[in-house]
Amino acid sequence: MTLLDEVRESCRAVASSARYVSIDLDAAVALAEAPPPALDPRRHYLEGPRGDVATYLLTLDAINFGSGWFPTLRKRPGCSGYFTVAWALADRFRAHGPWSNAELRALGTDEIAAVLGQERAHPLMRLYAEALRDLGRFLSERTALELVAEADGSAERLATLLARGMHYFDDRGFYKRAQIVPSDIALAGLAGFDDLDRLTIFADNLVPHVLRVDGVLRYAPELAAHIDAGKPLAPGPGEREIRACALHACELLSQRTGIHPRLLDVILWNRGQAPEYKAIPRHRTRSVFY
Repeated sequence: MTLLDEVRESCRAVASSARYVSIDLDAAVALAEAPPPALDPRRHYLEGPRGDVATYLLTLDAINFGSGWFPTLRKRPGCSGYFTVAWALADRFRAHGPWSNAELRALGTDEIAAVLGQERAHPLMRLYAEALRDLGRFLSERTALELVAEADGSAERLATLLARGMHYFDDRGFYKRAQIVPSDIALAGLAGFDDLDRLTIFADNLVPHVLRVDGVLRYAPELAAHIDAGKPLAPGPGEREIRACALHACELLSQRTGIHPRLLDVILWNRGQAPEYKAIPRHRTRSVFY
């Protein structure tokens, strides 16, 4: 079974026996109304040499997790936790270029905290430093573009290399961040992938939240009450069902609408930036996978 087949089958199985989350496809509305996917050229580093941009995106995606901690981050004005991290990292690349692989392998908590403008004691800074040291070890002497070339035009193959090669990418049953890497590489125009549209949604906490607010996902009363109270949701059955049902629902919506799951993810993620979605609590789980 390939990595993407594993994701689809795993989430289908979870959704079919879910106790805390159900799917109502009749509630889906206005899924085709969205701009095409794009990376923000101000808050992402996209203007440099191809190799540096590829390294930036791989570095960013190596630390693209921690939404459960985001309410405690010191955010840039008008920015989410993700864009706070993406922009701060972009500024570092603009000023100093990328870290070498050897520098990544030696990266400490103090340095990443300073780059991101955060307190050293924040739990994410230690986790981010660990993730970047792991990236340096994984790359060894390869460049980011050489890693992309190893995938030989396959987004799934690139995601598989990442998922099998680094602990924090080994998000079994979802492989959210491993899939984001080829998507970002393609959006930046750095490589083409023949199977890009086979990617699933990138199962996190925002896309399920949008589906819940829109009525596509329905939570059991006890789970809904826990989330609505703003309480952290521990990793476990309820949290896993939220992500799995969101992914499976988008597979079914893709079959119904003809919109590829990767693009549905963009539509729903962008919708989630609207005030009416931000006003309602979403689930917050402290995880290295999203």
